[in-house]
Amino acid sequence: MKCNVDYESDTDFPIENLPYGVFSTKDDVVKRIGVAIGNYVLDLKKISHLFTGPELKNNQDVFKQESLNAFMALTPSCWSEARSYLQKLLSEDDSPIKSIPECLVKQSEVEMHLPAVIGDYTDFYSSIHHAQNVGEMFRSKENALFPNWRQLPVGYHGRASSVVVSGTPIRRPRGQTCPEGAERASHVPSSLLDFELEVAFFVGGKPTTLGTTVIAEKANDYIFGFVLMNDWSARDVQKWEYIPLGPFTAKNFGTTISPWVVTVEALKPFIVPNTVQEPEPLPYLKHSDPFNFDINLSVSIKPENSKLSTIVCRSNYKWLYWTAKQQLAHHTVTGCNINPGDLMASGTISGAEPDSFGSMLELSWKGTKPVQLKGNTTRKFLQDGDEVIIEGFGQGIGYRLGFGKCSGKVLPALSA
Repeated sequence: MKCNVDYESDTDFPIENLPYGVFSTKDDVVKRIGVAIGNYVLDLKKISHLFTGPELKNNQDVFKQESLNAFMALTPSCWSEARSYLQKLLSEDDSPIKSIPECLVKQSEVEMHLPAVIGDYTDFYSSIHHAQNVGEMFRSKENALFPNWRQLPVGYHGRASSVVVSGTPIRRPRGQTCPEGAERASHVPSSLLDFELEVAFFVGGKPTTLGTTVIAEKANDYIFGFVLMNDWSARDVQKWEYIPLGPFTAKNFGTTISPWVVTVEALKPFIVPNTVQEPEPLPYLKHSDPFNFDINLSVSIKPENSKLSTIVCRSNYKWLYWTAKQQLAHHTVTGCNINPGDLMASGTISGAEPDSFGSMLELSWKGTKPVQLKGNTTRKFLQDGDEVIIEGFGQGIGYRLGFGKCSGKVLPALSA
């Protein structure tokens, strides 16, 4: 598409993308909503009066807020109108934005924030390759998947308060662990700190009421857009605490997301068929349209004081077994209400090949196979000072549609 803002051909943020985020600047510390275009951010607060279409003329205030929640709470027709109009503004030679001072800000001059006030966060376990790998490690190849895994999207409720935006350092957690052969647990820094390569979506649309459900066929109205995610995990803490109720402190110390929310509409060119599911899902989990995406994903590790980063994983969102629509439908099946700004994550996304495994637990196969990094160094799990960088993009015809970086650096544990 034609664009009146210049950018390189390999930018993550061409006019075909237009993801939403929340930013501030040194000159104006108030948080505001922006759209990424090339190396710039289009300040929607400054141009909110231009949205005069039938869906948005009475909703211009949503672009003056300090989070995306109010905009997320509108309908898909509102989201679509906003996207179409933004593309019009950014493609016309005589666009009115050219007469609005400082509505385009260089990305190098902004500070990004969480895109929404996250009321609730849920993490799923939707990659069959990841589930199979973990099951083999801790049980057996024949008994890797529990009987329920192919019949429902397994998940757990995470901690919304510790979701942070890309670039925020993550402190190595101190937790309770109990090594093999020990008679008593100890409170120590985690020695098996891990990343998890994930993609998450933000809930949009009107809040649902307690007791109501959203079936998969109707989930379109409730999925606003997607971000990259690193669900940091302390594997030694997890091993000791997860029986009988699952993850707790091993995962609540930090979850990193990318700052730009890529909309469903922007991702439509990358839709691919859903994974064939056996047995056939129950009716509330069925949806007739494909809702899987060809999104190339990678994870890099950059050690402290090193200029070299190493890609340790190349995966793809399309390898998920359960779709985002099925995740949302199962979340509400018992009547759980959802709200705009709720965050739901895929779980670790692994492929079938060893170089596509989405966690150090798998890449090092529970610490038995060191992972080679550049600079003649290896890792079994993450060390202090390591920066973990997750990236993702869809490759279109003549353009690349990306998410930006999802990164975080590991800081040493605090003293007891």
